[in-house]
Amino acid sequence: MAKADPHRLKLSQLRALVAIADQGSFSDAALHLDLSQSAVSHAIATLEEELGVLLLNRGRQGAVLTPVGEHITAEARQVLRSLHSLCHKADQAKGLETGEVRIAAFRSVATHILPEVIRQFRQQCPGVTITIDEKFHYEMVESDLRQGRADVGFTYLPTRDEFDQWELLRDRYIVLLPPGAPEVPEPLTWAELATYPLILPPPDDGDRQYVDQLLHRWGQQIQPAYVVREDSTILSMVERGLGATIMASLAAEPIPAGLRIAELPQPLERVIGMIVLHDALLPPPVYAFLARLKAIWPQSQVKHPSASPGAENIKVQGNRRL
Repeated sequence: MAKADPHRLKLSQLRALVAIADQGSFSDAALHLDLSQSAVSHAIATLEEELGVLLLNRGRQGAVLTPVGEHITAEARQVLRSLHSLCHKADQAKGLETGEVRIAAFRSVATHILPEVIRQFRQQCPGVTITIDEKFHYEMVESDLRQGRADVGFTYLPTRDEFDQWELLRDRYIVLLPPGAPEVPEPLTWAELATYPLILPPPDDGDRQYVDQLLHRWGQQIQPAYVVREDSTILSMVERGLGATIMASLAAEPIPAGLRIAELPQPLERVIGMIVLHDALLPPPVYAFLARLKAIWPQSQVKHPSASPGAENIKVQGNRRL
C-alpha cells in the first residue's frame, strides 16, 4: 500500500474530521460547518482514501472515531491550532491599530461586566473590532476557546488546566419572590420555598445545573412549574405573581421593583472568572483588552484550578465545580 502523501491532504478534510468528532454525526457537522452533508462525507471519504485507514465507524448512533481516528483527530486539532496561531502572528505585525478581540461570555457578564471595559478599551484602541458571542452555558464558552473561535472567555471557576484563569467576582444565588409575598424567615426554609411554583431555566442551562446540584445535595425534589430560557422573561413572570425563581444576583440585575429577595436555605455562589488558553499566542489587541479588564477589576488574579477556593457547599470533581 502506498504511503500517505501529506501534500495531498486538505485543511477542509481536517476541519470536517474535527467537526464530526465534536458534533457526533455527519449531519450535525455539516450544519456546524455550514456545508452540505454530501460535502462533509466526500471530505472524509477522500481523507480516508489518502491516508489508507478507516477513521470513523458509521452507524445508527452517529459517527464514532476508530482508535487510529482518535489519534489522527488529535493531530488534526493541533494543525488547525497552528493555523490559527499563524494567522494571529500575522495580526501581531499590524499592532494595535487594527485587529479583533473575540469574546465568549454568558449573558450576565456581557450585560454587567463587559460594557465599561469595552468603553475604555475603545478609547485606547478605536480601530479594533470587538465581537461578543453570548452563551447559555459556561462549557460552551470553554469550547469556543478550545476550538479557536474566541480569544477571551468568561466562565465559572475553577476550570480545567488547559486555561489560564483570573477570578473576577463571586456571585451569590438568591430567591426572588413575587410582590406581596408574605414575610419569610431568613434564610428561606425548603418548606417555604416549596410553597411557590418554581420558574427555572431549562436543564441544559449552566445556572440551572448549579441549582439542581444544590437541591440534590440537600435531598430536595423541587420540580419547576415553568421552564424558561431568558432571565428577563423569568423576572417578568415572577413580577406578575406566577411563581418564584432561584437566580444568580448578577443575572437578576436590575431586579424589578416590588420583588421580594430571600436567601436560599443553604448558600450557593458561582465564581466568575476570565480565561484564555494556556500558552496561547494572542495578538496585541487581546493583551491590551486583558490589561484593561484587569485595571478595572484590580482584584483579579491568576488562579490555578487546584488552588482556587470554592464555596463550602460546592464540591469539586476533577477540576469542575459542582
